[in-house]
Amino acid sequence: VQLQASGGGLVQAGGSLRLSCAASGRTFRSYAMGWFRQAPGKEREFVTAISWNNGGITAYADSVKGRFTISRDNAKNTVYLQMNSLKPEDTAVYYCAAGVVGGTPRHSASYDYWGQGTLVTVSS
Repeated sequence: VQLQASGGGLVQAGGSLRLSCAASGRTFRSYAMGWFRQAPGKEREFVTAISWNNGGITAYADSVKGRFTISRDNAKNTVYLQMNSLKPEDTAVYYCAAGVVGGTPRHSASYDYWGQGTLVTVSS
């Protein structure tokens, strides 16, 4: 599976962005999908995930809950991250990941494939 993330950019605080992650392969619907981010000088952290089963269960980090929304379109082999009410502390490189695993794993080790990352910069 190859993942291609896009949609990053520069936005003012309070603004919105939508990230996309396009996956190759015909088994996309069997993967849990997640978004992680890494800010300069910090470790990569979990942002959100969506399961492949049970109707697409979602999970969010407390820091983004209520502002970010993950969704998936299995027909397009794409997962989205809608980010609203962005804050300067959301500035990071955002990575999408795919895992052959059930549920909504929060640990990066649960994911088998990673995209190249897309930079989101939120100015104050």
